[in-house]
Amino acid sequence: MTTRSEPQLTGSRILVVEDETSIADVVARYLRRDGHDVETVTDGTTAIERFEESDPELIVLDLMLPGLDGQEVLRRVRAAGNTPVVILTAKGEELDRLLGFGLGADDYVTKPFSPRELAARVQAVLRRASQERPALASGGIRIGDLLIDGNTREVERAGEPIPMTAREFDLVYYLAQHPGQVFNRDQLIDAVWDYHAVSDPGTVTVHIRRIRAKLEPDPSRPRYLKTVWGVGYKLEP
Repeated sequence: MTTRSEPQLTGSRILVVEDETSIADVVARYLRRDGHDVETVTDGTTAIERFEESDPELIVLDLMLPGLDGQEVLRRVRAAGNTPVVILTAKGEELDRLLGFGLGADDYVTKPFSPRELAARVQAVLRRASQERPALASGGIRIGDLLIDGNTREVERAGEPIPMTAREFDLVYYLAQHPGQVFNRDQLIDAVWDYHAVSDPGTVTVHIRRIRAKLEPDPSRPRYLKTVWGVGYKLEP
């Protein structure tokens, strides 16, 4: 079952995936107040269908859905690209949050929640995803056989593209702008995450692990993204 708003002249296309219609209606109302074009669906299978057909610019996703669950929806969305995903769920344990981030979520909101805060977090994620980087004279930052391009928000290793979520790119790009400099987890949260309160320091560890799996030829012996034990992380020049 789906419901759609009238098209908006401003804002972003947002897909809300939530099986409790009362919650979906509240979320949609607050997002529409910000000028977004919002569609709501109530199950995972329909969510994937609408994702493929309407190409939303952001997804608000419940994890506990009938049929195809939210984790599988997130896996399929990530396999298709970097569409930002904000998880909205009653599953608020630390392991649940880390799993969500590990699967590629951009933010994680637990129920009960403030609709205003959710709307603000959606705005923050959209801002990060669409922000324009200053032009780079070299066309990007080169580190070894890596090319990290702030204009196209793409990463390549030896000419091969490396798919990354918006948050993963932001983290790599920030470290690449400061090659060799060590940052602890709190510093990275301040630099990359707009909403400090949602970002458990363990979130940084999860993102570092995911980035290494994509970036490094041998993630168990990283060449680029290194841990300085007891201090933090750096991108080795």
